Amino acid sequence: MERLQVLKGTFCSLDAFQTQLLIGSAVAAGGILAYMVQKRRQVKSISLGEGWWGAGEKPLSEDDQIYPFKVQTSDEEIEDLHERIDRTRYADPLEDSCFQYGFNSTHLKKVVSYWRHTFDWKKQVEVLNKYPHFKTKIEGLDVHFIHVRPPHRDNQKVLPLMLVHGWPGSFYEFYRILPLLTENQDGVVFEVICPSIPGYAFSEASHKQGFNSLAAARIFLTLMERLGFSQFYLQGGDWGSLITTNMSQMKPQCVKGLHLNMCMSNKGFKVMLSLIVGPYLPFLVGLSREDVRRLFPFFEKNVWEILKESGYLHIQATKPDTAGCGANDSPVGLAAYILEKFSTWTDNRNRDLEDGGLERKFSLDDLLTNVMIYWTTGSIVSSMRFYKENFKGNPDNRVDAKTGIFVPTGLAAFPNELLHCPKSWAQIRYRNIQSYNYMPRGGHFAAFEEPQLLANDFVQFVKKVEKF
Repeated sequence: MERLQVLKGTFCSLDAFQTQLLIGSAVAAGGILAYMVQKRRQVKSISLGEGWWGAGEKPLSEDDQIYPFKVQTSDEEIEDLHERIDRTRYADPLEDSCFQYGFNSTHLKKVVSYWRHTFDWKKQVEVLNKYPHFKTKIEGLDVHFIHVRPPHRDNQKVLPLMLVHGWPGSFYEFYRILPLLTENQDGVVFEVICPSIPGYAFSEASHKQGFNSLAAARIFLTLMERLGFSQFYLQGGDWGSLITTNMSQMKPQCVKGLHLNMCMSNKGFKVMLSLIVGPYLPFLVGLSREDVRRLFPFFEKNVWEILKESGYLHIQATKPDTAGCGANDSPVGLAAYILEKFSTWTDNRNRDLEDGGLERKFSLDDLLTNVMIYWTTGSIVSSMRFYKENFKGNPDNRVDAKTGIFVPTGLAAFPNELLHCPKSWAQIRYRNIQSYNYMPRGGHFAAFEEPQLLANDFVQFVKKVEKF
């Protein structure tokens, strides 16, 4: 009996010990889980770094004043353009090829004829000067920007906003949307800054290697600080989406909200699982019916299509000086190279049209004004170098690719964007998505194509953030 009592006591002690062990393990597991959740939610930032991109050695001090700037032209500049256009030699297109082989030379001749005989560059310079232009020296470079204040500020909440363009666009992409943002939108109005990325348009190009999106982000943060803005909103597409994302990672405390019309987040197990399960049981992997329609068949829409449309990227990311050499000397070559993107990236079905659908969304005056910004500034090569600098190594190994974005984020998913990013994928990187909307129409150049749609989506996002 005594042995039984001893054994019983031993088993009871073991049971108590196991129970305590299980409780302790559960508490520890809960603690680890809570730590992991908290760590995921913890706002991280990446280092600002520093740089000097001017010619020669960095001086002891730098002029930080802001100077007015005006776009100018001359009869000599226009005469030189016309002489070069007149000397153009065209290749004959293949029969019935439309825009499948690039910009069809039959239609190119029509565009060039309008450019040569009807387009009024002096008039368009006046249009460009409609808004105030400025330049300021940052990290050795003259940085160009336009600064548009709302005409009526009384009894309105004025919010600072920076819009950042991409390639092959420019600050001019935003001329259609600016009136919509600087006028009262249900009590919300914006003071807008549109900079030119260094190496684009009227912003000086880097004289040194290595100028990538992180450098551009740091320069634009300095610009906003120099203008006196401690908190502001950001909006971008194409390169602008990466630059504004980097700005949000560097100084999240300054960014009230980040709104993008292009988002890249397509790595990891979650994405792979949704590609396998998504076509059949999309709700299990966080995909909507609209996601399924835009994503699948995946190889056709996201692999084959990108292969057809990314040839420019490969040469610009490897040999930009070679890629831009001809376009830098030939205005017609430049126009063909740039305008083909405004055809296909607006809607890839435009490849099947004889005129590339160019004037379905844009006027020739607007398209050629953007081309002229590249031509008159001689910035096509330096704009291409931005690809080289951002793809020198594996982009996935960069610090910004490994750091989440925690600022309030809004995403506008346009149906004809080059790549579709579902909300469930975007959440892998953007941890605080306040707004995600499927746009009914539009492609890559959202502000240029569908300014009202983009403005409406941006305003509703800001209202959510501001809790209007």
